[in-house]
Amino acid sequence: MSSVNRDVREIIRDEHLMRRRILAALEAGPLTIPEIADAVGRPTHEVMFWVMGMRKYGHVTEIKEADDDGFYLYQAVKKEGA
Repeated sequence: MSSVNRDVREIIRDEHLMRRRILAALEAGPLTIPEIADAVGRPTHEVMFWVMGMRKYGHVTEIKEADDDGFYLYQAVKKEGA
């Protein structure tokens, strides 16, 4: 993982590139933001931007209860015909 802080606009632009990697990570089941970050090899703060964008557009949804550490689990939304 890079320790260089990237501009927020650059992070947001990468959402379409990371969407497939995040959805692939979620195929095995729901994950927290830190778990997704580990799976895709990117910093947690960047993954937060991408997952929130994906949530906004219906690609992922959170499970309503947080885990023991206070993190919400996110899962892929099954699209009809997909």
